[in-house]
Amino acid sequence: MGAGSVPADGGHIQWGSVASPSRDPVDSPRSAEWSSRTVAALTFRWGFLMPWWSSETEGDSAVRDGSRPPVRTGASDRGGPPERAGSVDRAHELAARNARAAALFTAGNAKEAAALFEDTLRGCRALFGRDHHATLTVAGNLGVARVSAGKRREGINLIAENVADRSRVLGDEDPRTLTARDALAVAYRLAGDVDDAVELSGQVTAQRRRVLGPAHPDTITSRMGLARAQAAAGDLEAATALLSAAVQDAEQALPPRHPHLTALVECAEAIGMTRREG
Repeated sequence: MGAGSVPADGGHIQWGSVASPSRDPVDSPRSAEWSSRTVAALTFRWGFLMPWWSSETEGDSAVRDGSRPPVRTGASDRGGPPERAGSVDRAHELAARNARAAALFTAGNAKEAAALFEDTLRGCRALFGRDHHATLTVAGNLGVARVSAGKRREGINLIAENVADRSRVLGDEDPRTLTARDALAVAYRLAGDVDDAVELSGQVTAQRRRVLGPAHPDTITSRMGLARAQAAAGDLEAATALLSAAVQDAEQALPPRHPHLTALVECAEAIGMTRREG
């Protein structure tokens, strides 16, 4: 069955994507505690499930639990031809496999998650084609899982390829492209490529500021990533100034107790700006 045999939106299935790292052993001694407190709320951690081709298409990156995606069966509900209904059923199966892999990843089983993402990616390429949004989502997930499983160079190469594909298919400043580029910047930092991390984090931050505004949660995420990259590179003065400005913008724009405000405080602790009481 070719890629044209399924609806362009995969039967309105919401696919979950994994965004950025939940464990950061390179330059955050408090990272495990930090991750456990924020894992249910923030989009900049790997292990987050986001609908990269539904609401985020319009710039809405609100976190959703992709483990039980709302689904309309598309052609089979409308009495479409059997071969088309079978393709939609296959799309549902692939979406469920992607969600299971993401759940494995969130539970800390990166190696198993990577194997399942890889198998799901083969299925997506066969059913949808290389450039379909679902394929791009799963390909990005695989790269992230590879990095988390310890195969950092392989994962970085996969994420870099995914960024290039997203830029070509979706546009260089599409929110989904910027999410993948942000993940690549974090992967560079985790691999110790701090100069590349600073450069790419700076690029993503500038793009998100321009596209989304300085206090959008995604922009705040990138500003935190840039601060951590600068701190990893030894430029604590720049990191502190950047993070202080991000806190001011977030406090003015976001409601009290917004998860990104909490994350900013924890990021400040991670780079040594502040210390947690008690």
